[in-house]
Amino acid sequence: MATQSTIDPSIAPLHPPFDPKHPQPESETLEAVIARLGLQQHVEGGYFVETDRDSLRVPNPFTVNDRESESESERDGGTRSASTTIFYLLTAKSPLGAFHRNRGRTVHTLHKGRGRYVLIHADEVASASCPGGYCGDESGGLPEEEKRWTGKARIESFVVGHDILKGERLQWIVEGGKYKSSFLLPDEQGGEDSEGLLISETVVPGFEFEDHDFMRWERMQALVTKEQAVEMKWMLRKV
Repeated sequence: MATQSTIDPSIAPLHPPFDPKHPQPESETLEAVIARLGLQQHVEGGYFVETDRDSLRVPNPFTVNDRESESESERDGGTRSASTTIFYLLTAKSPLGAFHRNRGRTVHTLHKGRGRYVLIHADEVASASCPGGYCGDESGGLPEEEKRWTGKARIESFVVGHDILKGERLQWIVEGGKYKSSFLLPDEQGGEDSEGLLISETVVPGFEFEDHDFMRWERMQALVTKEQAVEMKWMLRKV
């Protein structure tokens, strides 16, 4: 068994910090937080609630030529809210935010807890004929994937938390077109317990589900090495 991660040689291989087959029940504290904030389950994993949607409308900067039908934003004159903001919570019961990407820029701010983020910079290796890696049928197989990318993508991994002197981040930005996944870590290094990772996310321009897609196994294989794909496969959404 490998002793170092193929993603970041300075750490052990990435693995689920909590047993995905035996999820822990939510603590009374987390149940109270979920109720007080009005959180609901997120399709990516974890919980969320939208807390703000700017009434200011701005021109939609994204091309949507790979969508078969007219989108809601197109029917609304091709505009977006200037920004949207959510609370997002990972818990021991739902500790993984599966790999996905958004077209918009996302600003993340930590409120409590610790977690690890993994970014696959797919936009950096997108072919000129496929800006940002957005083109064609999103359900296509590996041959189509190979046309979108000029090589293997850079992978970035970091811990978010309050120990800034050890390099943990309080704020981080993910530009559009990059795949991200996150998972819960114990509240203290070397510990076992966690009372959840609570953050805010602000998307600019505002989030719309048509700007979102999940990483698929075929795409991961096209974007990273075989060893990296095997190490990160558990971070894909189960469908």
